[in-house]
Amino acid sequence: MSSYFSWLRRAVRFDPGLRLLRGTAVTTAAMLAAYGSALLIEHVADLRVDVVVQAVVLAATAARVQLAADRYDRLLGLAVLPAAAAGAAEIGRLMTLHPDLGDALFTFGTALAVWLRRFGPRAARAGGLLVLPLVALLVVPPDAGPVPGHEHTLWVALIAVVSGAWVALLQTAAVRTGLVPAPVRAPAPTPESQPKPEPEARRRPGVHTRTALQMAGAVGGAFVAGRAAWPDHWAWVVLTAFIVCSGARGRGDVLFKGLQRAVGAAAGTVVATAVAGFFGPHEDAAVVLIFAVLALATWLRELSYAYWAGCVTAVLSLLYGWFGQSSDDLLRTRLAAIGLGAAVGIAASWLILPLRTRDVLRRRTADALAVLTELLGASGTDRPALLRGRARFAYGAAELELLARPLRAERRALGLAGRLTGGAPSSTRPSRADVVDAVAACEAPLGVLVDGAVADPALWSDPRVARLNRAVAANSAAVRRAIGRRPGPAYRGIRARIPRQPGATPAGSPEQLRMLAALLAVDDALGTMAAVFGDPPQAEAEDVKGAAIS
Repeated sequence: MSSYFSWLRRAVRFDPGLRLLRGTAVTTAAMLAAYGSALLIEHVADLRVDVVVQAVVLAATAARVQLAADRYDRLLGLAVLPAAAAGAAEIGRLMTLHPDLGDALFTFGTALAVWLRRFGPRAARAGGLLVLPLVALLVVPPDAGPVPGHEHTLWVALIAVVSGAWVALLQTAAVRTGLVPAPVRAPAPTPESQPKPEPEARRRPGVHTRTALQMAGAVGGAFVAGRAAWPDHWAWVVLTAFIVCSGARGRGDVLFKGLQRAVGAAAGTVVATAVAGFFGPHEDAAVVLIFAVLALATWLRELSYAYWAGCVTAVLSLLYGWFGQSSDDLLRTRLAAIGLGAAVGIAASWLILPLRTRDVLRRRTADALAVLTELLGASGTDRPALLRGRARFAYGAAELELLARPLRAERRALGLAGRLTGGAPSSTRPSRADVVDAVAACEAPLGVLVDGAVADPALWSDPRVARLNRAVAANSAAVRRAIGRRPGPAYRGIRARIPRQPGATPAGSPEQLRMLAALLAVDDALGTMAAVFGDPPQAEAEDVKGAAIS
């Protein structure tokens, strides 16, 4: 019992205010509504039962894709989802009747969904919806029924409309009633903040083109390997390879996600195999357990990808048992297919125009610091610019946080290796994960600066605040130069240059002192980044301009 409460306390710390749990409740309600609606349509139209499974899968996955959508995106989604579902239904027929052609079209569809991200957030969400019906094809057991005719495609499109409508309705209602917070969207960048590619980067394919080619290689390779090794269960290999490569943010992220997927899926398969023996084919209790595990997977996804992989794989095992396929007979095959799919996905991401994690870290950190420098240089009377800058920095920090898990795992591994070998403690050695933490540590002091300037613009132009502001901005530019390996003055910590008078109380109003303390906190975080990235090459000897606080 004590271990249960310990796990519960950890879960509450991971989800303060139970924000994710409330979002999970909305997603689960959408899944149940889609399930009930699809069950009714399936009974009235005498369709295959796989349309019910597809409805639940579409509701569960569309809820995540549409999480940050506005009303225009939701309307676009209601148009894209049924069209994509109809196309996926036809591809599903071809995968059975003409496997090579169907597999090629499936691979092209997944790569296209990734490539569309290059056109902005709205196109990225459309691409995410485009691929959802294709993923649903991999969830349904291949022998769920005879190959349907073309008329089945229209029913599948209707099911997609119903699932998307339930997701849009319930998510909108949850935001309007305050059950879940309003989604955070990417703020519109200004022309000055647009990153300028380096000359050698212009000669390489763009990030989205490279990840699309990686996805094509992973899914295409998984089709070849899966059909050759397990003609009746190739879908497990393809699904694993797709999941490992989707949302890839560098080689480290893919490797970390692949290992988590393999470990979590193996654990979920073993547990579900033991549990599935208690349920017979088409037993209602198994359906209840499937929805409970899906809800748990949705909630715990942000805690660790291994929980998501384990729960989803357990759901697939229970689903196959519901269709009458023995989980005991398929256990070894499923585990081997998951391992092969993870290996194919990792290999594709590492060998096909790979994205190095350090390059992604440098690019996103430089983008966040560009916003920081622009924010510090804004006028104290330009309230919209200050608020917009804070929002853009928060978004940049969130984008950088997406890299955090493999980097923090690397930091823990290096710390453990240091202790085992008797080397320096990990706390004394800079780590790439420290950069993510340092950028996140800037958010709170930047909020203090913006709130103070909005409440009293004169604080922003106060001589002491303005001098320190310029010095911090100069240090931010120095760290950006170090990231881009461009010559220039190096970072110089401001706190070490402040004259210290023991026992003296700093002069100034409380508001002014808060602004000064916030700027020093930002500069401390910049110092952490400078320790990781080093000094710019051929740094000039003269000091970075800035004045000490007297």
